[in-house]
Amino acid sequence: MRDVAALAGVSLKTVSRVVNGEVTVAEDLVVRVRKAAAQLNYQHNLAASNLRRRDARPSTIGLLIQDVSNQFSASIFRSVEDVAGSHGVRVLASNVDEDVDREHELTANLIARRVDGLIIVPASHEHSYLQFEQRSGTPVVFLDRPPGLLAADSVVSDNELGTSNGVLHLARHGHRRIGYLGESSAHVPSRLRYRGYVEALRDLGITADEALVRRELETADDARAACLDLLATDDPPTALFTAHNRLTVGAVHALRALGLEHTVALVGFDDFELSDLLQPAVSVIAQDPVMIGNLGAEILFRRMHGDDSPVQQHVVPTTLIARGSGEIPLESTAG
Repeated sequence: MRDVAALAGVSLKTVSRVVNGEVTVAEDLVVRVRKAAAQLNYQHNLAASNLRRRDARPSTIGLLIQDVSNQFSASIFRSVEDVAGSHGVRVLASNVDEDVDREHELTANLIARRVDGLIIVPASHEHSYLQFEQRSGTPVVFLDRPPGLLAADSVVSDNELGTSNGVLHLARHGHRRIGYLGESSAHVPSRLRYRGYVEALRDLGITADEALVRRELETADDARAACLDLLATDDPPTALFTAHNRLTVGAVHALRALGLEHTVALVGFDDFELSDLLQPAVSVIAQDPVMIGNLGAEILFRRMHGDDSPVQQHVVPTTLIARGSGEIPLESTAG
């Protein structure tokens, strides 16, 4: 700690306050101390200065999810909370809302509150900013998206295979011109889902046609506009695969606006509320957010209790739920 203090040009007491997560330290000093600690590969001696992690039971964990109003995020929150409750631990949760700066701010806030572990559904693509906290003894687990530039456990869905299964399901009902609506290619799951789409077409002997693809979509309104655009072309798709439940909702709006909901087949990645009550009900590749949340929380608690095995990426299978929209045959389009 003295070496860190000297390199950062601060007092030993300031270093102690920073590594112990006290919130009264000025932000510029926190940055200097953390930078010096990283340069020196300093590791906080928890046994000496933070006995609560050895002698006391964990009391809180932090959870960052994307948007609790989304069914996927809400299910993760509930499952993490259930696991934490079984351990007698509280969960401090916040929405990241796909905002990188907000992720950093909320993470710093949770660390300042001295949570015993972190579970993150990230918005950012690199997470080296958490190395100091890891070395200080705070375990971190990532859900839905793997970490970048950080060795940490993660729990993700089988995005590529799930998408391939959805596209092949549409093909089994005669479709060959299958449109694709996807999210930002900056996110790993989005890239894997697009790869699954391309690979499924390749397995069918079909070359992916970029004229049938619309990516970088974020909202239901984006998807609605993109879907209307696709269906207005001279040779429109006879079926659609939507790579996120927000995009599926937008596609449903577009199909209904054109009166094509019983004509153009549709399979969406990830389920959403009331999808089974629409006419036709929406066929989906369902993720298992409960399993993702449960597994992520259990991994975190094992780490908090001393598990030092190599970090792993755990892949949770998806399930095709055929409800009607994905089973509309090509003959309906031709007719």
